[in-house]
Order: sequence, then C-alpha cells, then structure tokens
Amino acid sequence: MVSFVIAIVLLLVGYVVYGEVVERVFGVDAKRDTPARKLADGVDYVEMPRWRIFLIQFLNIAGLGPIFGAVMGAMFGPASFLWIVFGCIFGGAVHDYLSGMLSLRCNGASLPEITGAQLGRAIQYLMRMVTIIILLVVAAVFVSGPADIMTELVPFIKKNWWIYIIFGYYMLATVLPIDKLIGKIYPVFGFLLIFMAAGILVAMFWNGVSIPEVTSGLQSQHPKGFPIFPMMFVSIACGAVSGFHATQSPMMARCLPNEKDGRICFYGAMVAEGVVALVWAAAASSFWGATEGLNDFVTGLPSGSNAGAVVVTKICNTWLGKLGGVLAILGVVVAPITSGDTALRSSRLIIADMVSYRQDKIYKRLLASLPIFAITFVLLQVNFDVLWRYTAWLNQTLAAITLWAVTVYLARNRRFFWIALIPALFMTAVSSAYLCYAPECYVCLPLNVTYIVAGTVTFGLAVVFFVFLKRNGLLTLDKDKQ
Repeated sequence: MVSFVIAIVLLLVGYVVYGEVVERVFGVDAKRDTPARKLADGVDYVEMPRWRIFLIQFLNIAGLGPIFGAVMGAMFGPASFLWIVFGCIFGGAVHDYLSGMLSLRCNGASLPEITGAQLGRAIQYLMRMVTIIILLVVAAVFVSGPADIMTELVPFIKKNWWIYIIFGYYMLATVLPIDKLIGKIYPVFGFLLIFMAAGILVAMFWNGVSIPEVTSGLQSQHPKGFPIFPMMFVSIACGAVSGFHATQSPMMARCLPNEKDGRICFYGAMVAEGVVALVWAAAASSFWGATEGLNDFVTGLPSGSNAGAVVVTKICNTWLGKLGGVLAILGVVVAPITSGDTALRSSRLIIADMVSYRQDKIYKRLLASLPIFAITFVLLQVNFDVLWRYTAWLNQTLAAITLWAVTVYLARNRRFFWIALIPALFMTAVSSAYLCYAPECYVCLPLNVTYIVAGTVTFGLAVVFFVFLKRNGLLTLDKDKQ
C-alpha cells in the first residue's frame, strides 16, 4: 500500500512541478489568439470552457486503455507502478502536451501535418497512412466489442442491430458540430469514469487490501515469461505513453480559449489517466491477494475470453455491488464507444487537412466521411486479426515519431529539447525491441539479439538528430527563449 500511495502523490506532484517545467520550455503566450477564436466555424473550431475540454480530452484518450491495459500490465508485477508513474510524468504527459500545443500553434492541424512539418514530407505521408489505419481499426474494434457485450446483456436484440446502433451514433459524432453531441455527453461520461476509479480506490482502502510493494522486487512475474522490456511498456500504453493520444489532441486544440489552458487540458488529462491506470493496476494486483493470484485467474479463463473485461467486471461487482455492475458496464461498453467515435472524427479531420478541404457545411463533412464509414464497415465484416496484432506496436511507434517531431520543433526554436528527446529515444528502443521480439509480430528474435537491434536503431537515430542540429547551427540554446 505504501508504494501505491507514494505513486499517487508522485503523479500529482509531477503535474504541479514538471508540468510547469514543460509549459515554460514550450513558452506559452496567453495573449496569442487561439484557433478557436481566429478560425471559429461552429463545427470543429468551437471555443469551450476549460473544464469541459479537460473532461472531453480525458475521455478521448482514456477509453479502455487505462483500465484493460493497466490490468494486463499488472501481470508483470510491481514494476508496472513505476512505468505508469514515471512514464506518465516524463513521457506520456510531455508527449500529449507538446503535440497538443504544437497543433494549437499550427491552427489545430492534425498529427500527420504537424509531424510532417518537422520531419519532412516522407514522414508526413507515412503518418497519414499509419494514423488512419490505427484510427479505423480502433473504430471497428470499438463497434464490435461493445456490440458483443450488449448482445449478452440484452439477448433479445441481435448483435447486428447493436452494430447498426453504435455505428449510427459514430456517424453522428463524426459529422455534427463538436459542441452538439461530444461536447454535451463526454463531460458526463468522463466524470463517471473518474468516479468509477474513485470507487475502486475507496474500496481498496475500505477492505484493507494488500497491494504489492515495489520493494518486493521488479522482476517480471508474467505467467508467459515475457520480459519487462519491451513487453510491459507496450502492454501499458494509455496511462503511461500512447501515440493514439496525439491523434485526439488536435480536436481539443481547436477548442481551447487560451494557450494557458493547455497544461491542464493536455498534461493534466494525461496525469488523470495515469491515476486511473494506477488504481486499476493496484486493484488487479490486490483483488486476488497478490500478482500471482491475478495471473492464475487470467490463465485459467477459457480460451478467447476478454480477460480485461472479466477482471474489471468481477472486481466491480464484488467490491461495489449493484453500483459496481453499472460501473462495469460503463467501463466495458461506454468507454470504448467514446474512443471509437472520436477515432472516426479524427480520421475526417486528417483527410480534410490532407486535401485542404473546408468542413463548414454538413454535406462537405459527409463527403469527407463516406470513405471512412465505408472502410470501417468493411472491417467489421472481415477477420482483421493480423492487422490488430500490429496495432499495439504501431501505437507506440506513433508515440516515438510524435516525440521526435516535437523534439525537432523545440530544437528549431532553441528550446530545451531534452525533455522530449529522452522519451523519444526510449520509445524508439521500445518500439524497435517489440517488433523484433513480440510473438504477435512474427519476427521473434532472441532477446539478446533484440536488444542489440533496438540499441543500434536508437543510437543511429540519435546520431542523425545531432548531425541535424550541428548542420543547422542548433546546438546552442537561445537564452532569451528560456
């Protein structure tokens, strides 16, 4: 319990202290007009209050990630607590804040456009393809998954009808003005997701559970023998570092009333997600008495079971009773739906940015969205297991590329780029190692060879970066901008 309490405190202190450091390094200007004001269109560029943007951003980036990911990550042992805390403060929150603020400075531009502006046209084309693939796969999964669960809860309505209902909602959320649907229901569900985590937190203290301590050892306890590096750093993405977040931030960058609001809405939302992830990692580790109990329960589930959903439902129902059952439904049904709809909306914005296509009229938004809807619907009809296998790796690779982009931006503006460079190097190593080692990626190199390859790739990119700095005379900082 001591390690858990310290971890919570560190996350909150990280927001107050390191969040201010990152804000100062970026150099916010409270007097600068934001896109919400200078480009207001009543559709995507809509000024909203800070508290509403915070809750929308939190739910956008959260979904199932800090719940299921944290539960599966807890199977590695107490090391998961350290990754959530330090990954969130120095990696994920930096990634989310800087990418969101860079989008803000670029008039709310989508992720491929802001990364392309810093890393070149080739990266821009690559990011367009990768981000759209990830977003459409996420949308398809988050139609099918909730539809399966709703079919079990309400068996007299067939799965196809649930798919039509959920997909119909996605279409509305994609084309309607952001303040008409998302802006109204997201704050409510965002608050409920926080309330759900708070209920589990209180239950842990009330029941006096024994949460594993970091001092008991940081070795991997995963039942399949997976090493902590790189496997745990991909298992826990949301709550620590996740590239998906940078695809969502431009939506809120188009709604911020003031640059000063970026810290709470981007960095703060990520820290809030880290707290939720930490709560669920602790709950999963302690509910069965120890990490070993969690691992035994998960490995004993029937083949094909959604382990995360089963664990969350059991914990909620046991510790929170009937209210827990309602919250469990929120966690495994509503949360993924509120990630799927914004995935499609982000795809529309990316396509519109690609071709400089105005979105002020609803028929224009429909035209931009039709290919997105069609591809997503096709994905629902086919087996895309192979594509989904690579989604976890693509997500963290996306985070690495985004961190490299903001690192270059800071360097070009003679800012203290190390705050982004260090997490960029780390995520490069994680992504490279995961691709080489993870069974789902089919490469499956020996672990020692994996580390050599990952180290070589990371060192090579570091050399390229510093050569770039030297050639452009960017190795010194401009003290006036510090």
